[in-house]
Amino acid sequence: MLLVGAGAVGESILRILQVRDPEGKWLEKVVVGDYDFDRAKEVCEHLAGDKRFTPQQLNAKNTNELVEIIRKQDCNFVMDAAAPFVSNNIFDAAYEAGADYVSMGTWSVPYDPPIYGTLEESFSEPMSKYNFDRHEQWKEKGNMACICLGIDPGVVDVFAKFAAEYLFDELKEIHVKDGGNLEIPSAGEDDITFGFNVWTVLDECINPNVEWDKEKGYITDVPFAGEEVFEMPAGVGPNTMVKIEHEETVLMPRFLEKYGLEKCTFKISLDENLMQALKVITALGLRSLEPVEVNGVKVVPRDIVAACAPQPKDIGDEMIGKMCVGIHCKGIKDGKEREIFMYQPFDNQESMKRWNMQAVVAQTGFGAAVGIELIGRGIWKDAGVFAPEYFDPIPYLEIMDEAGFEYGFVEMDSPYKTAQDKEKMAEIFAKAKKK
Repeated sequence: MLLVGAGAVGESILRILQVRDPEGKWLEKVVVGDYDFDRAKEVCEHLAGDKRFTPQQLNAKNTNELVEIIRKQDCNFVMDAAAPFVSNNIFDAAYEAGADYVSMGTWSVPYDPPIYGTLEESFSEPMSKYNFDRHEQWKEKGNMACICLGIDPGVVDVFAKFAAEYLFDELKEIHVKDGGNLEIPSAGEDDITFGFNVWTVLDECINPNVEWDKEKGYITDVPFAGEEVFEMPAGVGPNTMVKIEHEETVLMPRFLEKYGLEKCTFKISLDENLMQALKVITALGLRSLEPVEVNGVKVVPRDIVAACAPQPKDIGDEMIGKMCVGIHCKGIKDGKEREIFMYQPFDNQESMKRWNMQAVVAQTGFGAAVGIELIGRGIWKDAGVFAPEYFDPIPYLEIMDEAGFEYGFVEMDSPYKTAQDKEKMAEIFAKAKKK
């Protein structure tokens, strides 16, 4: 495997894979690639001298260089854990080199200034279009790409397929919710925390957000629209959530419309300070990718923001609380309306103790690592470009159980709930997984 991007999430993926396959039965070799060679070496050192892991300096902007490394290192699989703006390059390099590929997200290009309305009006390149447009090429070549395999998108997409297959007769609505109650007790009132890759946050939070309606199609809206309060389980509590751009809204309709899907949205809980900072960064032009000249030196404004912002890997031991990510589903079961919330909670202090990784990145890394294992063991396999919804969810959930990657679902108020008790729900859940 070639890992492209040895940041916090990339390292968390490797830590989990090392634990899942300590004897190298299916994970024989990992080339840990990053533009910063010292960082790649550091990650390999963190893996306790495991000789399967070797550092590699690379430039993900250079597709030809990536192809050469994949071939030279004899890699048959590429894990894309780099910034979104180079994802198309890595995707193309894997194809050219004849390797399978997994990513945790895709690249999109909105119009500037932003336009709101339909997907085509708002984006010159919508999420995942670049990848799915090349499905036939990948299929003909006999290689597989599974895009958007993290926590969300990723684990929640597996949950959605499970719900469609086993929890509903007709699954009409899926609303992805990403929240938690993480906090840094020592943080000041004005502190700003980027809990995830800074580039990703700058894109998905400020781009036109996207939701899907079977009758209206794809609809885009202004940043942070659609505010609502949602009660998160697992002791997390109420979260104020807003819409942002996220791949689930284009993946789930593609693969799950056949189960009766009519609506799909994505909402996240964001800190007020972060939302205000993102608005200011955008207003000042600091989100731009166009170089500007400063005292004779050309710099990319967004690179400055990404370099100066607190890095996710550096704040883990300061946080307390949980992440909680899941899908709020509505549909029909046994002729009655049914409403559930299927979720995955992740406690930060437990994550730091077990993995030495903060919850946001470890949760994402786990989602990718489980999928990589299924591909490495030949359980998820095909030729072409797919997303997690395409594959059988049961093996994925079984690995989550084995690895202690907690998940569950809450039966919400609906006519179906009154006809079922908690024990019956557990029985249904167990039978579905066994099947």
